[in-house]
Amino acid sequence: MAEENKQDYVVLARKYRPQNFNELLGQDALVKTITNAIKNNRLHHAYILTGIRGVGKTTTARIIAKALNCTGKDATAGATVNPCGICENCRAIAESRHIDVLELDAASRTGVDDIREILDGVRYKPTNARYKVYIIDEVHMLSKQAFNALLKTLEEPPSHVIFIFATTEIRKVPVTILSRCQRFDLQRLSIETLVNHFKNIAAKENVKTEEEALHLIAKAADGSCRDGLSLLDQAISLGGGEVKTDIVKNMIGLADRTLTFELFENLVGGKMEEVVANLNRQHQNGANPLTLLQDLINITHLLAKVKIVPEALNDPALSENEKDFCNRLAPNIPIAVLSKIWQMLIKGLSEINIAPLQADALEMILIRIAYSANLPTPAEILDGLKKNSELIRPTAAVASPAAGTAVKAKQPEPDTQKPAADIDALCFNKPEELVDYLQNSKQMMMAYSLKNDVSFGEFKNGVMKITVSDKINSDFLLKLQNILTEATGILWDIDIQRGALGETIADKEAAADRENKKDVMELPLVKAVMAEFRGAKIDSLTRKTSPEKTDESEPAAFEEDNNYFDEDSES
Repeated sequence: MAEENKQDYVVLARKYRPQNFNELLGQDALVKTITNAIKNNRLHHAYILTGIRGVGKTTTARIIAKALNCTGKDATAGATVNPCGICENCRAIAESRHIDVLELDAASRTGVDDIREILDGVRYKPTNARYKVYIIDEVHMLSKQAFNALLKTLEEPPSHVIFIFATTEIRKVPVTILSRCQRFDLQRLSIETLVNHFKNIAAKENVKTEEEALHLIAKAADGSCRDGLSLLDQAISLGGGEVKTDIVKNMIGLADRTLTFELFENLVGGKMEEVVANLNRQHQNGANPLTLLQDLINITHLLAKVKIVPEALNDPALSENEKDFCNRLAPNIPIAVLSKIWQMLIKGLSEINIAPLQADALEMILIRIAYSANLPTPAEILDGLKKNSELIRPTAAVASPAAGTAVKAKQPEPDTQKPAADIDALCFNKPEELVDYLQNSKQMMMAYSLKNDVSFGEFKNGVMKITVSDKINSDFLLKLQNILTEATGILWDIDIQRGALGETIADKEAAADRENKKDVMELPLVKAVMAEFRGAKIDSLTRKTSPEKTDESEPAAFEEDNNYFDEDSES
């Protein structure tokens, strides 16, 4: 039976759990603080450790308990920053069986009675140790009543009691508890740290590994040592004692990184046939569509980060393949485009989870990105059409000129201009005709801008000189040019400048309205009404045209409708 117990397998996460501060990975600030506190005898009565799962919160709590209660080989030593690991206290704490070190899982024991049960022993001195240490894991799961019961003890703790709380949800812990604890935020472990840790363990286990495989495991662990060791354990089992890249990819459901880079490059290049072929290939190779989408999100973020902070390419966690990819693509894709791609990919996360077939959903998400009306096509981005197109070039210029600086739209070569005879062309001889055309064709935003934010100088069919206010967007000139070309069949010569506006169409209409109201006020009937309803005013006028009289020389009649008079409280 004893021989059989020797063969019992211990998972790597337990077998290689740190037993002292020297073995604790990536938590230098915590180790330094606790070490100084022990050396200078300035121990706090309560500590709270927070961080993601698997970074060593409970392990750190046990190491602190061992450091405070270690007696050394001769059973006479005091508290130390280097617990021996062989005295009875150290061994009992490591095996979670020490009578004075109590561990409570708040996830399963959340009630006030559970807390009172362990707090009943606080007033008693430790039996075999110097300090009674209470380790409460996932402390945020305690009920409100349990926190209240705990609070009283934290306010007046006995000198022989140390509380160590661990949580992944620090925001759920009441501030009254936090204010009485010394807080430590355990950091995510870097990919480099995890890879080196896996190499050391693999060497001790006599396991052959591939560098890329360990790198993939470290990335999938997302900063958690425990998660990483669990994946490493699984990879060793699947690989028959070896850790191989292809096995790790299949195990995690990862897409081939090289193929994913190729996919992204084809996407921003507008090569949708290649994108679809790439997706099919990766799907056949076992790539998970959701994981592939997440990988594309990661690539988008990486490119944006490299554009803003070029030094990010020096990150040792990046492979040479990733660095080469960023160097090729980052200079050619604007941040605004990457931001839009990011938004569409993030939206795709919710869509892919409810789609009947995730692979089809991913395909449609990428098609939408490539052909979205709100996003310049990726082919245009890489081919530099914004720089080369004569029609688009003035758009960028409109946004930047100082007040009074003119920007002139270029005329294309004669052979590129459509003759007016080829289309049902209109003719605009004054600005008001253009505004009427826009209103009739339901282009209200452009009509509003021309009426309120533009003043006209020269205007005749094919030629326009305008001044625009700061409210006008940078793409205004391009939109206006497109509208005029479509309506008239010719490309207009437009001079545009920013500066103080002259009289706008809206100003002219307001002036005309005031004159009409003044004329109406002179009518006998209106005078009588205004005298009867003191304080009333004319709000609006509605022109009534008789079918029989269309001659503009005839005097206009005004219809008295419900909006004719605006009576106030004095009427």
